[in-house]
Amino acid sequence: MSAVTGEPFADTGYDERLVRLLAHRIGLWDTVAACKREGSLDTAIRQAQANELSILERHCPHLVRVCFNGKTSGKSEQRFRTAGFDTLVLPSSSPANAQMSFDNKLSIWKKIVDPAPG
Repeated sequence: MSAVTGEPFADTGYDERLVRLLAHRIGLWDTVAACKREGSLDTAIRQAQANELSILERHCPHLVRVCFNGKTSGKSEQRFRTAGFDTLVLPSSSPANAQMSFDNKLSIWKKIVDPAPG
């Protein structure tokens, strides 16, 4: 996100990162409300329970675009598109995703701040 927004996130705490993201009109939200997982890899997620879309819609009534960090999160994309959101499934930002160079990922991730949906 530092490369996308130009903000030095590495030197800030979590709460300050959220404030800076919101200043760029970017929010964070988990598509999974609860799950079982050993370790940190998304491939280890079991018994995932989706977060309720109605909660996001209620808290963010002007939300237009929803972006998904990687394929696992992207499994929810259809649900959001059907609800009328502009959607974008991004390549995973995880270092475990070594299939694509940082520069290639960044060129796609910059679409987050593109003012024109689609």
